[in-house]
Amino acid sequence: MAEQAHLYNPLTLAYLGDALLDLHIRMHVIRKLQAKPNALHRAATFYVSAKSQAQTFDALVAESYFTAAEYDVLMRGRNAKSHTKAKNTDVLTYKKSTGLEAVIGYLKLSGEDERLQALLVKIIELCEERESK
Repeated sequence: MAEQAHLYNPLTLAYLGDALLDLHIRMHVIRKLQAKPNALHRAATFYVSAKSQAQTFDALVAESYFTAAEYDVLMRGRNAKSHTKAKNTDVLTYKKSTGLEAVIGYLKLSGEDERLQALLVKIIELCEERESK
């Protein structure tokens, strides 16, 4: 499966990436806050909202974070034709978040667990930098 991860539809990769990012963020906020579920949900939303993911997308692209293969998946995810309407955000923001989620799914299916973990940690760092400003 690892050698075929790039063959998956980018929206399929984003579907997996969304779940992985959500799980990682939920674990992070539980460890960080030790609060009630409603507060945890509000905190997690800060990290996983399309707006936040689009800002993370822009920051990672600006610092040339992605390898050539990851960047290809990122752009395929961003440019994919989705039949889902963006909720609470504009189309470009939604597309950028889809691109970021596609890379996460790609890394998981490629078996690149260290790189995936590094990206998830970097996403949290970037979000927390924005939060502290």
